Amino acid sequence: MTQIWREDQPIYRQIRDRIIAGILDGSLKEGEALPSVRAVAVDLQVNPLTVSKAYQELQQAGIAEPRRGLGLFVIPGALSRLSSAEKEQFLEKEWPDIVARIRRLGLSAEELLQRMEAEGA
Repeated sequence: MTQIWREDQPIYRQIRDRIIAGILDGSLKEGEALPSVRAVAVDLQVNPLTVSKAYQELQQAGIAEPRRGLGLFVIPGALSRLSSAEKEQFLEKEWPDIVARIRRLGLSAEELLQRMEAEGA
């Protein structure tokens, strides 16, 4: 299967972000092993060095740790740490633009809440 990669960010960062999204949505659990570098490289059709770079960033961020002879594992507390960081990122960087757009469109809080409820959020 051919992957579609965004041009605005290196592939290793996009792989890292996919793993982070997997932790946040619960498809990767704390204490669980990440797929091997080779498996990910084959699956995504990228160079294994690209996957290694993504995994290295996860280790440096304190999200994953190597276990000798076993691979790389999601550390306990990763979900909480990532959730806090994602919320902070959203509120500081994305939310101001969203609020500005909501105001430009003249949407009310009630309209937004009704829409959220209708969509099951």
